Amino acid sequence: MKSETSSATCISIRLIGGLRVERAGRVMTAATLGSPKARQVLEILALQPGISVSRERMIELLWGGNPPATARATLESYVSVIRRHIQPGQAKTGPLRTEHGCYFLEPKLVSVDLDRFERLVGRVDGTKPAEAYERLLKVLDMATAPLLSDELTVEWAEEARRRHEALVVDCRIRAAQAAVAVGNNDDAVHWAQRAVASEPLNERAWTALVAGLEQSGRYTEALQAYDRYRTSLRRDLGCSPGDELQAAHSRLLRQTSSGEADLAELLSALLCLNEHVKQRAGGRPAGPRIPGLDVADHITAGSVIGSFLDKALAAA
Repeated sequence: MKSETSSATCISIRLIGGLRVERAGRVMTAATLGSPKARQVLEILALQPGISVSRERMIELLWGGNPPATARATLESYVSVIRRHIQPGQAKTGPLRTEHGCYFLEPKLVSVDLDRFERLVGRVDGTKPAEAYERLLKVLDMATAPLLSDELTVEWAEEARRRHEALVVDCRIRAAQAAVAVGNNDDAVHWAQRAVASEPLNERAWTALVAGLEQSGRYTEALQAYDRYRTSLRRDLGCSPGDELQAAHSRLLRQTSSGEADLAELLSALLCLNEHVKQRAGGRPAGPRIPGLDVADHITAGSVIGSFLDKALAAA
C-alpha cells in the first residue's frame, strides 16, 4: 500500500518574478488562483516550505494587524480555494497541510524556485574560484526578476524582497570577485556594475568594480569609479573609503604615472589626486607641503606630476 505522501501529486512553485504554480502539466498564475489574499496564503507558505505558520500569524500577515471579525472563517475559505487548485481530491494528503492549528507546505511534495536558489548559493562556499564562478552564474541566471512581483504593497512581501535582493547583490559581488580571480575581467566589471546599481554605497561592490577595471588595464575608469564612490560616501555618510579601496587608489595613481599611461590618463590621475589632497587637507589651499598629508601622498603626487610634466614636454 502506498503512503499518503507517495500517492500525492507534487507541485512546482515559482516566486521569483510573478507567481506560477505547475501541477501535472497544468499552469496556474496569480490571476487564476483566486483572490489576492488567497494566493498570498500560498506565497507565504512557499517562502519557507516545511515551516508551520499558525492561523494567528497568517491572519496578522494578511490583514496587517487589522483583521475583520470574520478573519478566521475567511482564512479557512482561502485555504480551501488554494487546495482545490493545487491538490484537487487530496485535501489531507496534498502539499498544503494543516496540523495543530498551523499551515505548512509538505517539502517532499513542493519544489520552490526560491528554495532552490538559496540552496545553490550555499553550495558556492568553499569552492575554488573557477567552480564558484560557474555556480554563481547558474544562481544569477535564476534571479532575473524581482521576488513576488505580484505583491507590490504588502509588508511581508517587501521584507522578503529586500532579503532576496541583498542575497542577489552578494552573489553579483562574489561573481565579480571570482571572475577577477580567473582572469575574466570584463565579466567582473559587468557583475560589479550590476551590484553597484542595486546598492550604490556597498563598498564590496565598488572594490570589486575597481579591481575588475584595474585588472583590465582601464586605470582611468578605475580612478573615476573610486572618485564617484568616495564622493557619494562623503556626501551621504560623511566618511571615507576603507583601507582596501584606498590602497587600490594609491596603486592606480602610481600605475597611471608610469611610461605606459598617456596624457589623458595622467590628467585624470591629477584630478583625482587633487580631490584627495583637498579632502585630506580639509579644503585648505595646497602648498608645497600640506599638513596632515602623509609621506606616501606626497611621493605619489610628486611622481604623477613629474611624469605628467615629462610627457607634456615630450609631446611639445
